[in-house]
Amino acid sequence: MFAVIKTGGKQYKVAEGDTITVEKLDTEAGKDVTFETVLMLGNGDDVTVGAPLVAGASVFGEVEEQTRGDKVIIRKKRQRQTYRRTQGHRQHLTVVKITGISADGKKPAKTAAPKKAAAPKAEAPATEAAAPAAKPEVDSRGRIANLEGKPDNLKKISGVGPVLEKKLHEAGIYFFWQVAALKEEQITELEEEMSFPGRITRDEWVKQAEEFAKDA
Repeated sequence: MFAVIKTGGKQYKVAEGDTITVEKLDTEAGKDVTFETVLMLGNGDDVTVGAPLVAGASVFGEVEEQTRGDKVIIRKKRQRQTYRRTQGHRQHLTVVKITGISADGKKPAKTAAPKKAAAPKAEAPATEAAAPAAKPEVDSRGRIANLEGKPDNLKKISGVGPVLEKKLHEAGIYFFWQVAALKEEQITELEEEMSFPGRITRDEWVKQAEEFAKDA
């Protein structure tokens, strides 16, 4: 099933599981959002075109993160005058994952993933205690040059979506304990690299990471 929705003055063709970037929505990351301006609804060869909207239809999604687009440079000048102006602009955007499409406006129930049978744990000999895994070596900025092993799921931190997690990985940040150990000057440097000034402090990443690191 697919739908064509309208938001922010633009139209988007979506299906369940799609991720779209739309004009900024006033909704926090991790919250659900509903699009009721459905212009078209299709299921195979059965297509319904709205007049202008499809009555009762809704599209449901989950906000993954609030972000900003690429910088646009605007230059203005007046001929034969000394008037010169240069301005930069980065549009506020929202990344949304489509979780369901409904023809009658009813939100589909979330189906829980089947639980996998737990594999039996091999018991270590009583005389040998398992040594704790050593943490990877970090540089003076608290970053890891070459990752070995599986990183933590940094998206558990409120305000971190797939895009920001990728940027953290590119910067050499892979684990909760790294975020929890960030110092003030390291935070400032990291925010500048990710083009999100004040984000880490405002969303209290360090405090959240300290809690997640306890269970990691």
